[in-house]
Formats: sequence, structure tokens, C-alpha cells
Amino acid sequence: MSNQATTEGAAAARPHTSHMRFFILGLITIGTMINYLDRTVLSVAAPFLSKDLGLDAAVMGLVFSAFSWTYATAQIPGGIFLDRFGARLTYGLSVTVWSIFTLLQGFAFNLGSLLAFRFGLGVAEAPCYPTNSRILSIWFPQAERARATGVYSVGQYFGFAFLSPALFWVVSSFGWRSLLIGVGVFGMIFGLAWFGLYRDPHKTTRVSQAELDHIERGGGLAHTGERTPFSWSSIGKLIRKRQILGASIGQFASNSPLVFFLTWFPTYLATERHMAWLKVGFFTVMPFIAASVGVMAGGFISDILLKRTGSASIARKLPVVGGLLLASTIVAANFVDSDSLVVATISVAFFGQGMCNLGWTLIADVAPKKLIGLTGGVFNLCANLAGIVPP
Repeated sequence: MSNQATTEGAAAARPHTSHMRFFILGLITIGTMINYLDRTVLSVAAPFLSKDLGLDAAVMGLVFSAFSWTYATAQIPGGIFLDRFGARLTYGLSVTVWSIFTLLQGFAFNLGSLLAFRFGLGVAEAPCYPTNSRILSIWFPQAERARATGVYSVGQYFGFAFLSPALFWVVSSFGWRSLLIGVGVFGMIFGLAWFGLYRDPHKTTRVSQAELDHIERGGGLAHTGERTPFSWSSIGKLIRKRQILGASIGQFASNSPLVFFLTWFPTYLATERHMAWLKVGFFTVMPFIAASVGVMAGGFISDILLKRTGSASIARKLPVVGGLLLASTIVAANFVDSDSLVVATISVAFFGQGMCNLGWTLIADVAPKKLIGLTGGVFNLCANLAGIVPP
């Protein structure tokens, strides 16, 4: 009787109309922006940091890839944690802890301390994308997920694209330590805000019954309250699913050029193209803007194809394949001399890479509803093996 009264009271408190899912999408977009900003801000600090700590290019490649070692390794444990404790706790803890490790990098005093903080950052960031996938699967109907994925995926490029001039200015004016500490503090503030703002659909009174019905009719809301126990056999079943294996291979391929942009791109412009440091900040913006447009274009095209063809297979795979082909044009940058042509060529390639973010929409579509976290972990483990070798 008490539970029934509580449910009826919550229903009565709901608004008549709402668009709460878009507010939630805004939250994970900001979270994703902070996620990528925290893992990539080291590339802005790298020339100054490496000089202060006495690290050569080969060692910096090791430092860049160190994040991916623990990030990839922690994907499956992060997915297990997500399936056990849910999106609110997992994401809140993740963003808060990874921001602490970003801040700590500002206090690195030698190679060992820097590697330790990068390892910690990788572990803490691991649950982010599986949690994004879970949130989209419960808050959005299938027909809206590709565009929703495109919106939050813009966050991974937005921080670097539009904040690059400011980031480079901070480093040149206040030093690399101030940059890492400032970005870390910003993330910690967002982590506290997440705990106060996020709830699953049936646990908030700010979503209308009409919106809940719309989400549920489209395939959302499934298993929002369940906590799934882990078993090793589940991993074997997921790996044997052709759709999951194929999506993982595609994501590995698309992540390879992405890793170049997130680690070596600013150093490449400064040391190989001999650009002035503030000019590097300006030119770095262009490919990230192109990737942001590519992400949105991929999601829009996918949802249009789904509506017109009724085939999720065509709608999800065609933009990914097209994006991979465009991303391969990065090779042409080896054969042009003009700085502007180099940046233009790389921007086209990064536009294509942005389109490939639909891999996460594929996973949200094909993952077993009780194992969304674990599926996302397996998928992201395969994808982020690309973060270990290319740097």
C-alpha cells in the first residue's frame, strides 16, 4: 500500500508535458566534453611539460599511450560496476575521480609521478562511454538515438575545438601546471552537480507520463531498475555476437586517427610544420570543428535512413563506412607543403572520423538490455586498443 501510494504520488507530481530527455542529453554532452578535455589537455601542455621534466619525444609517446593502457583494461570492470550500481552513481564517481587525477598531473615532478596520474585517469574515465550508452538506451527511443549520440559526441571535440585558443593562452601566460589544475577543478564541480541533477526516468518527477510513454514505445526504459550480476560466460556470449564484434573492429579503425589528433597533433604542427605556438592553437581548432560537424551529420543521416528504409543495419553502417573512407584521406597530408592545405586535408579526414561515432548507437541498439554496461565495456576495450599503439 505504501509503495502504491508513493507511485501514485509521483505520478501526480509529474508535469503534463516535458522534454526531460533533452536536459539529460545536455548533461552527458557536458560530461563528455570534460572527459575528452581532461584526457587531451596534456597534448597542449606537452612541449612545456616535456622540457620542464626532461622528457624526449619517445618518452612523451609513452606518456600519451599510458592513459589508454588502464583505460582499455578498466573497460570491462567499469561495465560490470555500471550494471551493478546504475548510471547515476557510476558517472558521478567517474567524473569526480578522473578530474582529481587531471588536477594531480599539474603537480607531477618526474616521469614516474606523471605516469601514475595518467594511469589513474584512465581507470577513472573507463565507465564514461558505457554509461552514456546506457543512458541513451533508457532515455531515448531508438529512432532518436543516432542524433542524440551525435549531440553528446560533439562534446568530445567541442572542448578542444572551441577552447583551444584559450587553452594555449593559459599555458603561454601561466604555465602548464595552471592549465591542468584549472581543468581538474572544473570537472570536480561538474561531478558534484551530476549527483544533484541526474535521475533515471522513473525516479524523477520532472518527466511527464507522455514523455515516458513516448520513450517506452520506441524501445527505451527497459531494465532501468535492475542490477545485473556479472558472469564470465556473459563476456564470451557478447564476443561471439557478430554485430558486437563488427562494431568493435570498426570503432578500433576510427579511433586510430582520433588518437593522433588527441595526442600528437599540436606537437606535429609546432615541431614538424614550425608554427608559432599561438598559431598552433588557431590551426588546431579547424579539424575539431570539422569533426563536430561530421558527428552531427552522421547522426542526422543515420536517423533519416532509418526512417526511410526501416533498416537499422543500413542506417547505422552506411555512415560509418563512409566516414572510415573519408578518414583514410589523412594520408594525403604527407604529400602537400602548404600549411593551409595540410590543415584542410586533415580537417576532411577528421570530418569522416566524426561520422564514425555511430558505433555507440549500434551498441545501444544491439546490446542485451540487461548487459548494456558490460557490452559497452567490451566494445570500448576493443576500440581503445587503438589508443595504445598509435601514440
